Order: sequence, then C-alpha cells, then structure tokens
Amino acid sequence: MIATGTAVTGPRFAGVDALLADARSRLDRVDVETAYREALHGALLVDIRPAAQRAAEGEVHPAVGVLVIERNVLEWRLDPRSDARLPQASYDARVLVLCQEGYTSSLAADALRSLGVDATDVVGGFAAWRAAHLPVACPAGSDLPEPVRGA
Repeated sequence: MIATGTAVTGPRFAGVDALLADARSRLDRVDVETAYREALHGALLVDIRPAAQRAAEGEVHPAVGVLVIERNVLEWRLDPRSDARLPQASYDARVLVLCQEGYTSSLAADALRSLGVDATDVVGGFAAWRAAHLPVACPAGSDLPEPVRGA
C-alpha cells in the first residue's frame, strides 16, 4: 500500500515491469553507438553504477568524457535548481544515463525528465557498451579483454 497523507491507496503499477514500461514510454532511448557519438559531441554520458560494480565490470574510458554520479544522488546533482547540483547541471544539457544493463537507467532518466532535464538512457547499459567494443577502462588486475577501439 502507498501512503498519501493519512490515506493508504493500492499500488499504482502492477509490478516493476509495468513501472519500467511506463518510464520507458516517455524516453527516446539510444543505443550504445549513438550514445558514444553524442558523448563525443557534448552530451553528458552519466554512469550511475555503484563503485563496486564499476570496479568489477570496468568503466567507460575517461577520454569519452563520462561523468560518474551514483544513482542515490543523481537528481540532486543534475537538477539545475538544486543546491547540490554539479556545474554541468543545465536545462540545455543532453543527459544520457548508463547503468549496467539498461533497466535502472530507464527509471533514473525518467526521474530526471520529470525535473525538466533533457534525459534518456542507453539501451543495454555498460554490458552493451563493452560488447560493442566501445572504449572502456578495465578494472585493475582484471581478466576482462581490452577494448578493440580506443577513445
């Protein structure tokens, strides 16, 4: 049940899949190749994965201009009205949200859109980025293969 003031109502969605579908209905999601091109031309590519996940799986190569903002503080860092905003926070910025597989990023991008930010997410997340051999920085001591392309 959801508390609204003192009243309790039933769930708004019939599960997380419906919640995700609702969020994605407002997004024009981009594939990893498009995200890479947009990032090289000024879009903010924002990796919202936790530090432990980035350490285990690797990261987008810093030369791409990736901005790491963990999910728990994303809205505060990218809302141009927030006292905790980053200098990059702007209504004029194009924000491409990246998670590990493209699920959490859909919910995050939708939340940013509800604040007026031009945001979408990357289909397939970092897993698809790596599979497409786009520039990555592998974790130290990793057995992960090096990327085919450099930044």
